[in-house]
Amino acid sequence: MAGQLRLDGDHDHVFLGDNHDRNEKRVWLVIALTASMMVIEIVGGAIYGSMALLADGWHMATHAAALMISAFAYLYARRHARDHRFTFGTGKFGDLAGFASAVVLGIVALLIGWESLLRLANPVPISFSQAIFVAVIGLAVNLISAWLLREDHGHHHGHSHAHGHASGHDHDHHGHDHAAHDHAPQGQSGAGVQDNNLRAAYLHVLADALTSVLAIAALVVGSLNGWIWADPLMGLVGALVIARWSVGLMRQSGGVLLDTVPEDGQLAGAIRSALSAEGGTITDLHVWQVGPGHHAAIIALACPRPQAPGHYKALLSGIRQLSHVTVEVQAMPTR
Repeated sequence: MAGQLRLDGDHDHVFLGDNHDRNEKRVWLVIALTASMMVIEIVGGAIYGSMALLADGWHMATHAAALMISAFAYLYARRHARDHRFTFGTGKFGDLAGFASAVVLGIVALLIGWESLLRLANPVPISFSQAIFVAVIGLAVNLISAWLLREDHGHHHGHSHAHGHASGHDHDHHGHDHAAHDHAPQGQSGAGVQDNNLRAAYLHVLADALTSVLAIAALVVGSLNGWIWADPLMGLVGALVIARWSVGLMRQSGGVLLDTVPEDGQLAGAIRSALSAEGGTITDLHVWQVGPGHHAAIIALACPRPQAPGHYKALLSGIRQLSHVTVEVQAMPTR
């Protein structure tokens, strides 16, 4: 009979990071700070006829637009966290935004590099004092923004986003003797959790701060020695550094989106270690990230004396990163 599929003991899959709300507010605050600076520079440039102020003001506009990717990802993930259309929740929206931001960072690096090459080939006059003033203002704004977006790995709420549904649903699943899925009550630890969305916003700010630092250094050296080429040369250095950040963020967020096994292998090792005392064999193991600090696992076990799935989930209760566990158990073939 056709109709909507319903699961007994239906439950939410909310796998947002512990600091999701705090990070969202900080990103919006940085956007407000950036937009305010943008308006001041554009208005100031128009009034005083400063091309440097106008240029940096429009640069701030693109910077604010890039940060909006992170802000809207936080907003959408929070509002749709309990939307059952998302099988494993909306925890990966931050990684999707992080990947998009990494692409934007890569484009920024290419543009800076291309513009720097053009300036090396065709030097243009530089108003050193005015340019240094603008760069210092931009650096101050970016340092404040970077401080707001810093990752607080030491912060820990001491609570879990997992829901602790220990009902132990037993199903006859693809011929296995026992199968169950569960939101493990341990949830996540707030310490050491990588939020790729926050990291993306932080790298945008850091990239801008880096260009300001390099620009100030090049402009000071150029003003003292008349070296106009120092400014575009520093631009090339900044482009290479930003490109490296872009590739790193793309690799990390892309890995989460493609459900790669956590790189350090510690989580899979901890699962195998916790279940090794049962004398059985793990015939299939899948581990992947479903949100910042949240991981899911599907485990197939072959045991000489199979027990209820709840028994095996209890053995995994000490692994804090596991927030959703599915266990399938079958009897080990006798010889």
